[in-house]
Amino acid sequence: MRVIDKQQVEASLDFPSLIAALDKGFSGQFSMPKRQVFELLPGDAAHNAFAVLPAWNEEVIGVKSFTYFPQNSNEGYESLYSKIMLFDRKHGVPLALVDGTTVTYWRTAAVSALASKYLSRENSQTLLFFGAGNLARFMIAAHLSVRPLTKVLVAARNQIKAEALIAQLEAIYPHIMFSLCGDVQSAVEEADIISCATGAKEPLFDGRWLKAGVHIDLIGNHHKDCRECDTKTVVRASVYLDSIVNVMNEAGELLLPIAEGAITEAHIKAQLADLCANKQYARRDENEITLFKSVGTALSDLIAAHTVYKKELAS
Repeated sequence: MRVIDKQQVEASLDFPSLIAALDKGFSGQFSMPKRQVFELLPGDAAHNAFAVLPAWNEEVIGVKSFTYFPQNSNEGYESLYSKIMLFDRKHGVPLALVDGTTVTYWRTAAVSALASKYLSRENSQTLLFFGAGNLARFMIAAHLSVRPLTKVLVAARNQIKAEALIAQLEAIYPHIMFSLCGDVQSAVEEADIISCATGAKEPLFDGRWLKAGVHIDLIGNHHKDCRECDTKTVVRASVYLDSIVNVMNEAGELLLPIAEGAITEAHIKAQLADLCANKQYARRDENEITLFKSVGTALSDLIAAHTVYKKELAS
């Protein structure tokens, strides 16, 4: 059995090939029981949690386990620690223990970009990104890999981290214009794609500001009573999810508007697996507002970890 660390994960992955692997994997046969997320002390404002995500397809069986301690950075620790165990599908033989933290960054970003490939306007030029945490560089790089973006605006509470992120990205993508977001309303009104990867408990923008044709990508929130976008945004948008079972168990972006009576579950158009199986661009027209909400799936972990494992075998 191989033990694959974060450096090996980084060396094995690129967004074009990972997005293609996810597209193929979500369109095929797989099993994915409901993920289990346990708050270690229910009701605690810290929301410290432990989660288990199993899945299998025709090639491998996998389970990701992770801990999530949002306040860890205050004491010099990472907020998320994770491992993925892979087993052979034919005989159940253990194959690898893979660094799940790095895989999570890659697969989260790749899933958002895959959804964008099916939902955002193909001529999208401007990305507004909310957040400057560990996921930020992965998310922006993934979106750049599927659309001809020329401008990226970064909105974040921590300006120092945002400036460091922009400097890092400018060195990699000198042809892209990166800048800090000054006025959020103006940035939202300009954006063709809005991607949110924050710990925000309240909406980051007003849904009335959205322009026709914008695509919204939401990945930061995993709590029933929190949300990165408001009810107006959800009402205006055609809504797609990475997993109906997981999102409807965890995400306030959908649960709160439903509780308010603004929408019903019928407002949801499809899951990512449906988009991949259909293999057709899902946007109706240039003016449709689309929204993709992701909380993470075991299948995406399985596919990404297996991609790493196969690359390691070949090296």
